[in-house]
Amino acid sequence: MNDTLVTLSKIGIVPVVALNHIKDAEPLAKALCEGGLPCAEITFRTACAEETIRLMTDKFPQMLVGAGTVLTTEQAKRAVNAGAKFIVSPGLNPEVVKYCVDNDIPVTPGCANPSDIEQAISLGLDVVKIFPAEAIGGLKLIKSMAAPYVNMKFMPTGGINAKNLNEYLAYDRIIACGGSWMVNSALIDAEKFDEITELTREAVRNMLGFHLKHIGINSADENEAASIAESLSDVFGFESRETDISFFCGDEIEVMKSAGNGTMGHIAIGCNSVDRAVYHLGSQGVEFDMDTALYTEKGALKFIYVKGEYGGFALHLTLND
Repeated sequence: MNDTLVTLSKIGIVPVVALNHIKDAEPLAKALCEGGLPCAEITFRTACAEETIRLMTDKFPQMLVGAGTVLTTEQAKRAVNAGAKFIVSPGLNPEVVKYCVDNDIPVTPGCANPSDIEQAISLGLDVVKIFPAEAIGGLKLIKSMAAPYVNMKFMPTGGINAKNLNEYLAYDRIIACGGSWMVNSALIDAEKFDEITELTREAVRNMLGFHLKHIGINSADENEAASIAESLSDVFGFESRETDISFFCGDEIEVMKSAGNGTMGHIAIGCNSVDRAVYHLGSQGVEFDMDTALYTEKGALKFIYVKGEYGGFALHLTLND
């Protein structure tokens, strides 16, 4: 994948925007950025799409703004000249794709069947849009189509919402999902940008899925750790189990066999994607110790410590079960 699509995969959700009035472009972009989604797919369904892209990219250079519902090469040229960083189309138009590929413009054409995917591969693509995702079979269809095309990844759009988002993103062949539930036209036309900001924040929180996994307690040595773990188990009835480096009391308390990270110990925070969590927290100024990073066999982050301490505790991210 090129750098633009890699960034979209870290953001995770691409708001699909149909803007009817140019006056709404700036406050909408501000609402999305403040809500934690500094990106947008501006559809060419409305007359002000081109000017919206130009205004958003000018006023909010940190945003990754693309053009959607691009049906012709002429529209693609206009979108790119206005500042669009990627092109999305509802179907696979070979002329549009060839233009984008020849000019190093990231493009994700809509595909709905294996023939579409094979045509995309022949044109040199490794990411396609699945549209309309829910209407044509949803995640089950995507998994079925993905099986023979091992190097293809997907960005489904159409019917994606807060309830089914994480089902899609849990599949490692899906890089991101397009959705409009946080930017629907009724909210925009009513100028309810505070509500859009909150819906965007809620979407990001839901996607990341942060929750407390366990708290780690440092001890001087293995004997002290065993004593602490035994006491906790006796008092509270927690089931105790031993690992190479610690004793667990239930799943929520880990007693280290030595002084581990953190003055007092550590806090483990689970999340649905460590890569996306690092991106979103990093955009808020959180720093990470890359020397502690661990990866899955497929190269995705699965564990990493945050730099610094919180009340004497180190903090690390890990994947949810």
